[in-house]
Amino acid sequence: MSRPSFELLPGADDSPVILHVPHSAREIPADVRAGIVLDDAALERELDHIVDAHTERIAARAADLAGVRPWRFVNRLARLVVDPERFPDEREEMLAVGMGAVYTRTTHQEVLRADGHDPEPLIERYFRPYARAMAQAVAGRLAATGRAVIIDVHSYPSEALPYELHGAGPRPPVCLGTDSFHTPPGLLAAARGAFGEDTGLDSPFSGTYVPLEYYGTDPRVCALMVEIRRDTYMTEPGGPAGPGLERLADALAALVTAVPR
Repeated sequence: MSRPSFELLPGADDSPVILHVPHSAREIPADVRAGIVLDDAALERELDHIVDAHTERIAARAADLAGVRPWRFVNRLARLVVDPERFPDEREEMLAVGMGAVYTRTTHQEVLRADGHDPEPLIERYFRPYARAMAQAVAGRLAATGRAVIIDVHSYPSEALPYELHGAGPRPPVCLGTDSFHTPPGLLAAARGAFGEDTGLDSPFSGTYVPLEYYGTDPRVCALMVEIRRDTYMTEPGGPAGPGLERLADALAALVTAVPR
């Protein structure tokens, strides 16, 4: 590959904020592609549905606009390689639909990888290095500023897909995913202020990403997931971005700027 499978893009030395963009890429290495049973056309359709298209652009634009430039941690590979936000073991509820750290089923619950596929080689090659690097990025912000604020940048379809375990609830323009330990009231209030009346809470997706080394134990690590409904900024599924992208980047920049240093 011409570039690494993930990248930490520096921000201001005194910024505690890391914009985490885990699901924006479509790239799949050839040897990983060989283990996926879909034909090329079906794989492209699946990527249209599963990729959080243009979220890297939203985060990059927000970084340019923010009062203090945040750091950005960006996954350069498709989540069909590994999903870095899943638990790599039986704690992961999405295993019920074949979508743990290494997916075996598609968004429409078709076979993605053959039964009996061993996820461990992909977890060792991609998942664990990503997790270590993200933990190191958090450690860097803690050392520099005394805290870390992870803002997890995602998108989701306007209509529920068959894989969703909690797809029957509200689908607001912006869903804010929270964690009872890592999402302080002030961060949530800042997000609601930035995105305005468009926000909902923990539906259709809840929770947020925190490296396991810090999860549930270190209150200096704050986190919030921002899930943007795709029809507000792009043509679904997998189509081009529209004018809504700039508005959402402005709102994300306002959230970053509102985070106290």
